[in-house]
Amino acid sequence: MSELYIGIMSGTSMDAIDCVLVDLCQTPPHLLAHHSHPLAKGLKSELLKLNYPGENELEHMARLDIALGRLFAEAINQLLEKHPSSASEIKAIGSHGQTIRHSPGSDIPYTLQIADPNTIAQLTGITTVADFRRRDIAAGGQGAPLVPAFHADCFYSSNEERVVVNIGGMANITIVPSSGRNEVSGFDTGPGNVLLDGWIEKVKGDLMDKQGDWARSGNIDTTLLQRLLNDPYFNIPPPKSTGRDYFSLQWLEQQLTGKEQPQDIQATLCELTATSIANAIKEHAPSTSRLLVCGGGSNNSYLMERLQTLLPSCNVESTTKHGIAPQWVEASAFAWLARQTMNGDFGNAPAVTGASERVVLGAIYQA
Repeated sequence: MSELYIGIMSGTSMDAIDCVLVDLCQTPPHLLAHHSHPLAKGLKSELLKLNYPGENELEHMARLDIALGRLFAEAINQLLEKHPSSASEIKAIGSHGQTIRHSPGSDIPYTLQIADPNTIAQLTGITTVADFRRRDIAAGGQGAPLVPAFHADCFYSSNEERVVVNIGGMANITIVPSSGRNEVSGFDTGPGNVLLDGWIEKVKGDLMDKQGDWARSGNIDTTLLQRLLNDPYFNIPPPKSTGRDYFSLQWLEQQLTGKEQPQDIQATLCELTATSIANAIKEHAPSTSRLLVCGGGSNNSYLMERLQTLLPSCNVESTTKHGIAPQWVEASAFAWLARQTMNGDFGNAPAVTGASERVVLGAIYQA
């Protein structure tokens, strides 16, 4: 018997809204349809403003919350045009929303995602589960990363030690030991694509470095790389999480001397992503034999090559070989988390987030 759920999210990179229709009656989930919905450049610009203090923030956020809710609903309705399923057949939508602030280490820890779930439920006619992160923070956790429980469910092997790395705007690893799914751990390693995308857009006006070609054309500046790696975040023990409000272009520019060549900076940023991931694996999962890569970073062939070079004892490969294409893993995870919530099951992994206990995540907005 099928269990149809939709997962939808807009990640830190803010390049698009990704949504999937999956049947969760099997592992890994059966992907029935997928859709990537563009995020207009003007809307992305407005969302980026909310990452930092500004004038009249409350009204700005409230308006964008509704606008994103409408856009998420539009994406879902277009997804359903690709598959002969009616809204009544789908048990729930799992909506991550768009993170605009994430500060789990502040005096009063908080995280905030927008894309009004009331609007999504109303415009799609499908029960919507949203606001997944704040319950984990209420339980003393980081509220992130949340995908490791799903990674462990989908990519566990009793025959080998595995790490799953999701390279979106930020990069996070999930350590999946062969000893069992319940021993999963993981954390945000640092920037994924966020600085790579931001720097090439600033210098060349391109939204991304396709295949890492521009980074490949430059030379890694080892002095700059070491300055970047000296940031305290990389030495904080897990659990830990971060976001673009920390690893921003402003953060990068504070480390530049003005003498570096733009393409060398891009090469160094790619090496920063690869090195911070590799260092985390060497320190926390040294017996890893297979690295499964998902997220947009899996399309950066230069970054994949650097990971393989830095981790010579690992097989570095895409999650495609294991049942889910990299672009759709994270959206599938939020479909899975929606099912956990609808069934009253736990969704977080305390060893990952640092929460005091396992909790049911999110809130349910009935259609």
